Amino acid sequence: MPLQLLLAIPSPPVKLSVLLTGFQTNPLALLALLLELISAGLYLLGVKTMASKGRKWPVLRTASFLGGIAIVFLATGSGIAAYDDTVFTMHVIQHLMLMNMAPMLIALSAPMTLLLQASKKPVQTKTIKFLHSKVISVITFPVTAWLINYSTMYIYFLTPVYQLSIEHPLFHDYTHLHFLVAGLIFWTTLIGVDPIRWKMSYGAKLAYLLIGIPFSTFLGIALTSERVSISPAHTLADVHAGGAVLWVFGEVFTVGALAIIFFQWAKHEERAARRADNELYRQNSNPKPDAIQP
Repeated sequence: MPLQLLLAIPSPPVKLSVLLTGFQTNPLALLALLLELISAGLYLLGVKTMASKGRKWPVLRTASFLGGIAIVFLATGSGIAAYDDTVFTMHVIQHLMLMNMAPMLIALSAPMTLLLQASKKPVQTKTIKFLHSKVISVITFPVTAWLINYSTMYIYFLTPVYQLSIEHPLFHDYTHLHFLVAGLIFWTTLIGVDPIRWKMSYGAKLAYLLIGIPFSTFLGIALTSERVSISPAHTLADVHAGGAVLWVFGEVFTVGALAIIFFQWAKHEERAARRADNELYRQNSNPKPDAIQP
């Protein structure tokens, strides 16, 4: 059903040339690009520092972080951003990139773990203090993270907040940051490997994710069922197409997250079995004195 809607309902024309060359050059876009480059540079510096200590940092984690930063740039600094206030479908794609694609990759790259392992004692102490601060503990609490994620989507797309972001460019830019932060909180809590206060079992993580499926699905359905456009800037057909994109790819990201959780669960069980085997081997190799027969 949603895929049929997506294929059947045309959106306003989007030119490939603009997508490929429409880079954003306003001051905030350039500032964002600078911060993205600094983030990537600091991460690579951490990897280099680890190597200088004779410790190898996983290549996949590095690729994951750089990929996440690249997606943030594509969402906010490329030709995609050139259409985010005129073509609703492109706006939804941008939303998905900032709240799902980029945060998932960054959460899997363990940037805080890299910082703790590559930095010196004073930085480690401050980082641990930050990660266990009251604010971080509250926003990474699973219920809070879940509510932030889904309420952000509903409030933005189904209230006047969306039109407000279209009319006020500075507020529009703020929403990009809000999407990214909300996504980072949610996906770090769910699939992240960095140390945080709250640790859910893998079974709880599956339930946590599955509970959200009806909410993301209903949002897509609500948008494809609108009888009037949510903004004068968009045609109704465009809103329907955007809703279909949100519906389809919301399910795609859910399936991808399920696969990640199952993989992490399997790796956890494998490590636990290996530790048990090592402990058994150690006990058999070093029996207690009273267990030795005379």
